[in-house]
Amino acid sequence: MFRGSKPNEINNWVCVLEKGTEYEVELAKSYLASLKIPSNILSKRDSSYSLNIGEMSMVYLYVPADFEKKARKALQALNEQEDIEPTDDDKNPDN
Repeated sequence: MFRGSKPNEINNWVCVLEKGTEYEVELAKSYLASLKIPSNILSKRDSSYSLNIGEMSMVYLYVPADFEKKARKALQALNEQEDIEPTDDDKNPDN
Protein backbone atom coordinates (compact mmCIF):
# COMPACT_ATOMS: atom_id res chain seq x y z
CA MET A 1 0.00 0.00 0.00
CA PHE A 2 2.72 2.49 0.99
CA ARG A 3 5.99 2.78 -0.85
CA GLY A 4 7.79 4.70 1.85
CA SER A 5 7.71 8.34 2.66
CA LYS A 6 10.50 10.33 1.08
CA PRO A 7 11.58 13.91 1.64
CA ASN A 8 10.43 16.38 -0.97
CA GLU A 9 12.90 17.86 -3.45
CA ILE A 10 13.12 21.58 -2.68
CA ASN A 11 15.40 23.87 -4.71
CA ASN A 12 18.50 24.95 -2.77
CA TRP A 13 17.36 23.10 0.37
CA VAL A 14 18.55 19.70 1.63
CA CYS A 15 16.84 17.31 4.04
CA VAL A 16 19.28 16.58 6.88
CA LEU A 17 16.97 14.78 9.33
CA GLU A 18 13.95 12.46 9.15
CA LYS A 19 12.07 11.49 12.30
CA GLY A 20 8.70 10.10 13.27
CA THR A 21 7.80 12.87 15.71
CA GLU A 22 7.70 16.63 15.45
CA TYR A 23 9.21 16.90 18.92
CA GLU A 24 12.52 15.33 17.86
CA VAL A 25 12.78 17.55 14.79
CA GLU A 26 11.89 20.68 16.79
CA LEU A 27 14.76 19.90 19.19
CA ALA A 28 17.18 19.50 16.30
CA LYS A 29 15.92 22.75 14.72
CA SER A 30 16.48 24.59 18.00
CA TYR A 31 19.97 23.15 18.28
CA LEU A 32 20.84 24.25 14.73
CA ALA A 33 19.40 27.71 15.44
CA SER A 34 21.74 28.02 18.43
CA LEU A 35 24.60 27.42 15.97
CA LYS A 36 23.20 30.05 13.56
CA ILE A 37 22.21 27.41 11.00
CA PRO A 38 18.87 28.25 9.35
CA SER A 39 16.39 25.41 8.98
CA ASN A 40 12.75 24.65 8.20
CA ILE A 41 10.49 21.77 9.11
CA LEU A 42 8.26 19.90 6.69
CA SER A 43 5.74 17.62 8.39
CA LYS A 44 3.86 14.93 6.50
CA ARG A 45 1.90 14.05 9.60
CA ASP A 46 -1.72 13.36 8.82
CA SER A 47 -3.45 15.50 11.43
CA SER A 48 -6.91 14.27 10.49
CA TYR A 49 -6.03 10.83 11.84
CA SER A 50 -3.67 12.01 14.61
CA LEU A 51 -1.07 9.49 13.52
CA ASN A 52 2.36 9.95 15.01
CA ILE A 53 4.14 6.79 13.88
CA GLY A 54 4.91 5.22 10.55
CA GLU A 55 5.08 6.47 7.01
CA MET A 56 2.11 8.81 7.34
CA SER A 57 3.76 10.87 10.05
CA MET A 58 7.31 11.56 8.91
CA VAL A 59 8.77 14.95 9.77
CA TYR A 60 11.73 16.38 7.87
CA LEU A 61 14.29 19.05 8.72
CA TYR A 62 15.69 21.05 5.81
CA VAL A 63 18.65 23.43 5.67
CA PRO A 64 19.89 25.61 2.81
CA ALA A 65 22.27 23.64 0.58
CA ASP A 66 25.15 25.93 1.62
CA PHE A 67 24.73 24.81 5.25
CA GLU A 68 24.37 21.07 4.61
CA LYS A 69 27.85 19.97 5.73
CA LYS A 70 27.81 22.15 8.84
CA ALA A 71 24.31 20.96 9.79
CA ARG A 72 25.08 17.28 9.28
CA LYS A 73 28.26 17.58 11.34
CA ALA A 74 26.39 19.37 14.14
CA LEU A 75 23.57 16.81 14.18
CA GLN A 76 26.06 13.94 14.19
CA ALA A 77 27.87 15.50 17.17
CA LEU A 78 24.53 15.95 18.94
CA ASN A 79 23.63 12.31 18.26
CA GLU A 80 26.97 11.11 19.62
CA GLN A 81 26.50 13.24 22.73
CA GLU A 82 23.09 11.66 23.38
CA ASP A 83 24.55 8.16 22.99
CA ILE A 84 27.09 8.70 25.77
CA GLU A 85 25.78 7.22 29.00
CA PRO A 86 26.30 9.25 32.17
CA THR A 87 29.12 8.15 34.45
CA ASP A 88 28.66 7.49 38.15
CA ASP A 89 29.97 11.02 38.84
CA ASP A 90 27.30 12.46 36.56
CA LYS A 91 24.59 10.50 38.36
CA ASN A 92 25.76 11.56 41.83
CA PRO A 93 26.65 15.29 41.86
CA ASP A 94 27.79 15.15 45.51
CA ASN A 95 31.08 13.45 44.51
